Amino acid sequence: MSRQPVVIIGSGLAGYTVAREFRKLDAETSIQIISADHGGFYSKPMLSNALATGKTPLSILNANAEKMAEQLKMTIRSHSRVTAIDPSGKSVTLRDGEKLPYSQLILALGADPVRLPLEGDGVDAILSVNDLDDYHQLCTALQGKKDVTILGAGLIGCEFANDLAVAGYRVRVIDISARPLGRLLPQAGGAFLQHRLEAIGIVFHMGAATQRVERIHESLRLTLDNGEIIQTDVLLSAIGLRPRTALAEAAGIKVNRGVAVSRSLQTRYSDIYALGDCAEVEGRVLPFVMPIMHAARGLAATLARTPTLVRYPAMPVVVKTPACATVVSPPDPNAQGEWLIEESESGVKALFQSAEGKLLGYALLGTVTKEKNLLATQLPAVME
Repeated sequence: MSRQPVVIIGSGLAGYTVAREFRKLDAETSIQIISADHGGFYSKPMLSNALATGKTPLSILNANAEKMAEQLKMTIRSHSRVTAIDPSGKSVTLRDGEKLPYSQLILALGADPVRLPLEGDGVDAILSVNDLDDYHQLCTALQGKKDVTILGAGLIGCEFANDLAVAGYRVRVIDISARPLGRLLPQAGGAFLQHRLEAIGIVFHMGAATQRVERIHESLRLTLDNGEIIQTDVLLSAIGLRPRTALAEAAGIKVNRGVAVSRSLQTRYSDIYALGDCAEVEGRVLPFVMPIMHAARGLAATLARTPTLVRYPAMPVVVKTPACATVVSPPDPNAQGEWLIEESESGVKALFQSAEGKLLGYALLGTVTKEKNLLATQLPAVME
């Protein structure tokens, strides 16, 4: 009796990478990817630095669903949405009522942009970019416009701010934190990054929160909690991401911040797994590229009947802000230690060390980013 297909819900980097890695190990088992959108493959991280180089949505797409299906010898169900998972019956139900059986099910559901609870009749005009269709919507909204305001000075907010400024737009960034990348950088690093981004024309409104968004003819008017009024053509939200967990939770799968999985990426059901932005691996949600790559390789081996625990080495994150080269490997939130900081006009080198002098994390900005690889060899693994 032939094996039922391996079914992957989601066609982002996580879904396609696990399919590709599994196909290297198993050329015969049927694979089905169920995608809510077009199902094409592209680099999502590229979306936050594509405007300055004039990349269109079409040019960002590496391969459409048909090419991916042919390349990996699998079936891709584009524009299909799973509405229910039946763990006991080992099947998923699609929006049209069709049921698909699986031998193993992989949740690569991704994450949704966090939406702020704002007041005003302009709230529905707030854009966010989480996929290629969103990027197309942003490109359309920017036509003939000049002023762009970004809500959020985190990783994605800063990357979009840099990209939009280089593309010729007047950019403002609003965040409740005191400095950009407040969750990743020590104060000196955030100040250096802010100074470099201000040098290319970006205006920061830090320590402030947006309360209202109102439509004023073709523009939007923002009211901040400090009373400041900002008028803008386009408003982009980059507050953060929230793992998509509703489908799993409705099926009785344990959910915390993300879909709870073990080191083998297994949920409480032995044949249902999760990885990528939707997954919480032993308490960690890691919405970055490198964790996805490591997770996909480990999971592919497990699916090919070689049970494998996922290992995460130190995985420094390169922030795509050309105006200020930045690489950060944040220490574990529970790590005990302190930041040792060296500042100069050309960069900031911040090392987070334990009382015994062991390197637990770093933040490098400017010219000192050249030390990233050497320092990475001294870092502890994120998960052994």
